Amino acid sequence: MSTSEEKVSEKPKMEYPPQLKWMLKRALEDPEGFWGEVAEELYWFKRWDKVFEWNYPDFTWFKGGVTNIAYNCLEYNVKRGRGNHTAIIWENGEGLPPRALTYNQLLYEVKRFASALKALGVNKGDRVTIYMPMIPEAVVAMLATTRIGAIHSVVFGGFGYGALADRISDAESKIVVTADVGYRRGKTINLKGVVDEALKISGKSVQKVIVLKRGEKEPPIMPGRDILWEEAIEKGKDVKADVEKMRADEPAFILYTSGTMAKPKGTVQPHGSYQVYIYAMGKWVYDMHETDVWWSTSDIGWIVGHSYVVYAPLLFGCSTIMYEGVPDHPAPDIWWHIIEKNRVTQLWISPTGVRALMKYGDEWPKKHDLSSVRLVACAGEVLNPPAWEWLQKRVFEDRIPVIDHMWQTESSGPMVGNPYGIALLPIKPGSATIPLPGIDGEVVDEDGKPVPVGKEGIFVCKKPFPGLTPTLWRNHERYVRDYWNRIPGVYYTGDAAMKDEDGYIWFLGRVDEVIKIAAHRIGTIEIESALLKHPGVAEAAVVGRPDPLRGEVACAFVVLKGGYEPSESLKDSLRELVKKTLGPIVIVSDIFFVSKLPKTRSGKIMRRLIKAIITDKPLGDYSTIEDETSIEEVKKALGKP
Repeated sequence: MSTSEEKVSEKPKMEYPPQLKWMLKRALEDPEGFWGEVAEELYWFKRWDKVFEWNYPDFTWFKGGVTNIAYNCLEYNVKRGRGNHTAIIWENGEGLPPRALTYNQLLYEVKRFASALKALGVNKGDRVTIYMPMIPEAVVAMLATTRIGAIHSVVFGGFGYGALADRISDAESKIVVTADVGYRRGKTINLKGVVDEALKISGKSVQKVIVLKRGEKEPPIMPGRDILWEEAIEKGKDVKADVEKMRADEPAFILYTSGTMAKPKGTVQPHGSYQVYIYAMGKWVYDMHETDVWWSTSDIGWIVGHSYVVYAPLLFGCSTIMYEGVPDHPAPDIWWHIIEKNRVTQLWISPTGVRALMKYGDEWPKKHDLSSVRLVACAGEVLNPPAWEWLQKRVFEDRIPVIDHMWQTESSGPMVGNPYGIALLPIKPGSATIPLPGIDGEVVDEDGKPVPVGKEGIFVCKKPFPGLTPTLWRNHERYVRDYWNRIPGVYYTGDAAMKDEDGYIWFLGRVDEVIKIAAHRIGTIEIESALLKHPGVAEAAVVGRPDPLRGEVACAFVVLKGGYEPSESLKDSLRELVKKTLGPIVIVSDIFFVSKLPKTRSGKIMRRLIKAIITDKPLGDYSTIEDETSIEEVKKALGKP
């Protein structure tokens, strides 16, 4: 969609289906009645006294209610007769035998580990840092922690020791749970070594490190501090670890979002509102049912992994797949093979994951029976139209919908999306669709005034919703400053967006990923989407570069597909394509060809890092980077030392 398109009508032209229309209206007019009815579908030890209380900017959901998210994931399913149903299916790309755990087996393991934590002195409110690969024991540790009322802080297993140290220090964790090793692309990752380094910097609060042995060698053990997983289980064998009855507003977990220059922010999610929200969005967006085999390809170190690898699928009582590995190892069809083998019903995948598979062509998915899949959902960054078209038309042959949607660590679940579970709306490639029921979303300018249809602004929420973090861990001042005071009176997402005449939201990247060329604002995502239309472009990252004449110009870094070679004529073709797609105002000053882009281990392009290199600014924290040599690629392309 071009920013040069003129929009005249403010009123949505599209008529939404009646049920969706009613839900959207009721959620905004009667949030207490609306969310109260959703919450009734989950189990509460004690019903709430008041659904919603808001004293701007502070808010509470389900005040007076008593619940426990781990109980609802496990005992509640077993009591409903789901005990022998498969809960977790573990797959990997490393040649290890797959595993499966039923709800009965998972509950058994969670009880044992909860007793181990109790035996090691973990009480309600204590923090447990979990730094593990994508394996069932990580889920066991998460559920055992929330079962006993402690608070988990899962740290992505790809983080380095500095990032881990920061998160342990901020949470003041009493216990660290880790594994000796993880596996990735046939290589062994020494996780325990990272923990040891982190604790040299920041280990004051840590009393014990629980180590799961996976490798052939004995892991290094620090006497008095470290204890093997099985030894911890043995320690707790006579200790009771009953379900702790938690107030709805008491924290279940802390999850840190990476800062750019600043320290990571510890978002907090409570037992009550968090489970209600991820359950609701599981129904309305993903159409989740207990009979599903659900696969989110995310890592548990991110919010998607928390909400839609672990908690929401288990709240529904369905089977959830955990995958350790990458999309194209040991072969480019490993994911398609897992879908066929397990008869996956819904697939959640990032746009980076799509592009990683897309570059290998159509032959690999065509080898597999993908007929079990009824929905593909993408998020993490905008799903560029060429990537959407490949999945929608080529891989799934228009048989099922491929939907884009948007959410954040802070929101815990989808905010803008296509409500497939209520009524599928027409798909507009490149748009995340509409603000979902309960999300009072608007696109505004920097003064908080709504912008006209087709004009760029900032996406905000005018009211809290149950999935929204109510605070940052021990830093409420920063929470208020960063989220509620940027544009007073509304929740500031930091995402640039525009709204079309049908009420669809088009995200343009982070606010700091919007380029202003000669006073015209253009999202980096739009330029990347245009570049990706070229048959030779596998990936593209665009950032703004200061320009004395135009304020900023676009600077593109392009990864080519096999069979294409860098050339000046190719650069000219790409510039022409952007101009043709987005209009002559969009100036791509420089195009650099690289073999890889700086990305986080969760697959997001680190545009911030590229921009820092271009402008000779400090790189800041890049502990989440997948491959540090990608920084050298960018520097080399720019002719920088």
